[in-house]
Amino acid sequence: MLNESKYHVGPDEMLDEQRAVEAAKADPAKFEVLYNKYYEPILQFVYKRVEGKETAFDITSQVFLNAMLKLQQYKFMGMPFSSWLYRIALNEINMLYRKDKIQRTVKVEEYQVKSMVQEINADDDIDTQYRKVTEILGDFEDEDIQLIELRFFEKRSFKEVGEILNITENNAKVKLYRLLDKLKTQLTLSKKSA
Repeated sequence: MLNESKYHVGPDEMLDEQRAVEAAKADPAKFEVLYNKYYEPILQFVYKRVEGKETAFDITSQVFLNAMLKLQQYKFMGMPFSSWLYRIALNEINMLYRKDKIQRTVKVEEYQVKSMVQEINADDDIDTQYRKVTEILGDFEDEDIQLIELRFFEKRSFKEVGEILNITENNAKVKLYRLLDKLKTQLTLSKKSA
């Protein structure tokens, strides 16, 4: 079962983040604390979604540049600072795909597909499901893939998924369950046609 904690960070860590943000707003040199804390997670987040290490490094640099330049606009709204960074990262990734007209990359592991298959109660063996699910996901829209990645592949709560995608928690749930229904229907149809 997925972890239903509200965020990947606890309340104490959020308070520490907020202090670090306020310190960085007062003295931009103190942004280094936030950079050092989140560089690696943001880089991993980006790398899972793009082709090539250099592209991932470039986008990650742009994320932190944007965050530093817009830090004065950031307001604590009860969510982790990292959610704001992930949203910036998704925007940068989406701009790359639109600008360069390249196809989106989805790196899927077998265990990640297994959690999706369990959620939709599919009954084929995992090897068959892995192949079918990856084929079907290739036809999904970018926004749909982002939702699936955040929820199943990164095990984020609906609350955090909503905040990263800038939608409500309830909207994240509704969209995800519609996607799972669509996936289940397509798996059923592919099984019948086989």
